[in-house]
Amino acid sequence: MATTNSLHHSSSSSYQHHRQNLHSQSHFLPASLSLKHPTSTLTFSSLICSSSSSSSSSAVVSAALTTNAAETSTEFDVLATHLINQDFRKADEETRRLLIQTAGEAAVKRGYVFFSEVKSISVEDLQAIDNLWTKHSDGRFGYSVQRKIWLKVKKDFTRFFIKVEWMKLLDTEVVQYNYRAFPDEFKWELNDETPLGHLPLTNALRGTQLLKCVLSHPAFEIDGDDNEEAEEAENRGVGKAKTKDTAVFKTDYSF
Repeated sequence: MATTNSLHHSSSSSYQHHRQNLHSQSHFLPASLSLKHPTSTLTFSSLICSSSSSSSSSAVVSAALTTNAAETSTEFDVLATHLINQDFRKADEETRRLLIQTAGEAAVKRGYVFFSEVKSISVEDLQAIDNLWTKHSDGRFGYSVQRKIWLKVKKDFTRFFIKVEWMKLLDTEVVQYNYRAFPDEFKWELNDETPLGHLPLTNALRGTQLLKCVLSHPAFEIDGDDNEEAEEAENRGVGKAKTKDTAVFKTDYSF
């Protein structure tokens, strides 16, 4: 009987000791797992934040690019596109539109520019137009190119028109020229046969004052390039004496 009680007591003590060990292990095991669980949660959160940050960064970059594109867009973009594409006919039309637009509200309402309004066009605007023409024509077209030719012929518009081939030689016994018919007889392609300064065109229907004001604009002045005025005045009489009676010019400003 005593032996049975002893065994029972021993078994009971062993059982209690085993439960205590399990309790001790269970006390530390969840703590170990609890360290891992928040780690997974934090990692997932960081991924979400990282993804959200990347999306925000992309949105900011996209917005910045859009803003920059809008800021760099100018009123001369259409002209630049036509010239890049070598579509000189459309570039010529766009140039006339820009001259009207930059000349002021009155010119826009009227649909054309008075010669007296040319001075109100800013140096920057005219230079921007001219720079695009010279850049995309290998220096063959543009107001600055036309100005050099105009000065070289002593500001004589008849000689200037012949030089840039706005006038054509007629097939007649007497040497005479006439203005080209717009637009078909003008040259809209850039090649070796295209005369220097042929484009852009300036409407001379109301005379040459408009073209004179454009070519005389401060935007195209270069130090010393206008010294020929003195020579022009000095040689004016000589020039008249040398005029051939066979050179008959028609004065029809039709373009």
